[in-house]
Amino acid sequence: MMNTQFNESVTRALAEMNFDSLAQAEQYCKAHNVDPKTLVMDTQPIAFESAADAYTLGTAMALFRKASNAEQAANIIGEGLQAFTKPGSVAEQRQVGIGHGALAARLLNEESHCFAFLAGHESFAAAEGAIKIALNVNKSRKNPLKVILNGLGKDAAYLISRINGFTYVRTQYDYQTGELVETERRRFSNGPRGEILCYGADDVREGVAIMHREEVDVSITGNSTNPTRFQHPVAGIYKAERTRQGLPYFSVASGGGTGRTLHPDNVAAGPASYGMTDTMGRMHADAQFAGSSSVPAHVAMMGFIGMGNNPMVGATVALAVAVSESQNA
Repeated sequence: MMNTQFNESVTRALAEMNFDSLAQAEQYCKAHNVDPKTLVMDTQPIAFESAADAYTLGTAMALFRKASNAEQAANIIGEGLQAFTKPGSVAEQRQVGIGHGALAARLLNEESHCFAFLAGHESFAAAEGAIKIALNVNKSRKNPLKVILNGLGKDAAYLISRINGFTYVRTQYDYQTGELVETERRRFSNGPRGEILCYGADDVREGVAIMHREEVDVSITGNSTNPTRFQHPVAGIYKAERTRQGLPYFSVASGGGTGRTLHPDNVAAGPASYGMTDTMGRMHADAQFAGSSSVPAHVAMMGFIGMGNNPMVGATVALAVAVSESQNA
């Protein structure tokens, strides 16, 4: 457990529960049959200790305040995450912890029907988040939430599907008519993982068409590979088109803030804008996170905890559901 001596926000949150340390908060969670650290590390094994600590605080707060349902628990967990942001940092300014709680709450809300990880298929971060959501979110929903991955590259989508047990959906986009046709569907497992659909697009136009096909109403972008070539343009164009249709779409930009992605089009934006990925995220996002969708160190660099933003979404949902189940046991 980290030393909270110099973090006034964490100290205040602990004081609300009459605790002096995070160790007490951890014991409180375990007494309610919830183990935040184990769940966090199970979601993303390379996450830092700070992530386990932040989720321990948020979970304890949700239990202490007797959250009436998983949606409410998610928002309270977000308060715990926010307490761990470094004063004056990008993460604090953007209210990233609060944003994570709000996103998880939205996924637990019955009005949300389809959630997309809008990724570059560059890493397993989207898969880690998707798996945790698929295994947990529907425990507290009446109608199941559809979870999809929509990324650049059909071969990459096939590999991600096969390795993780998802259902691979191959499509063909007609550039003359704008029609999207499904040409193949292959399910790689029979359990909840098999319910996750994984699409691979050839370009932005096909990516947008996939979003319309699945009627995505909530999404989070990946930020490690292809962010300026695929994810952010797809989210931005889809946002504009959904708005014209009068339909809801809550867009989250998972990364940005570091200017670390050294593609020429990112670097050209200069350090003042934190890189082109960050700038593009601001153009479409209802909530913007900071750092990386996948790399714990890059999220920590932004003054937050060490866990990729995509896996964090899964962890927040899973712990909110665990709190709800504990309260209703």
